[in-house]
Amino acid sequence: MSVRLLTPEGMFQPVPYHHVSVSTGTRQVHVAGQIARDAEGRPVATGDLAGQVVQAMRNTARGLAGAGAGFTDVVRLRFFVAGYRPEMMDAFMAGIERVAAEVGLPRPWPPVSVIGVDYLFEPDVLVEVEAFAVLD
Repeated sequence: MSVRLLTPEGMFQPVPYHHVSVSTGTRQVHVAGQIARDAEGRPVATGDLAGQVVQAMRNTARGLAGAGAGFTDVVRLRFFVAGYRPEMMDAFMAGIERVAAEVGLPRPWPPVSVIGVDYLFEPDVLVEVEAFAVLD
């Protein structure tokens, strides 16, 4: 396996992700920010953070698969959430839970960041996800 996930002793627990990933391999996969759009570019789940997380993760899985990778090869996930407030975390997590098995997201997850931003590139976009993977 090209990716080893770990949480060293003394790091904050419990969290649903590992704090550290160690990878070997020479082929890197970088999936650009994926949003809740279908294959034709139409918005999906407008106004629904959980639903947008589901679609963005599906799109990320498609991007990874296109490069011969999957979520088990991911060394880092980065989410951007428009207008983020702490009370939005339940909806965010609900979206992850709804799609995790479908896209093969390992548990605990690879290292992940959730970053609040004022807005994303279009007003209806609530979440964007980037993935970084390493393959042998």
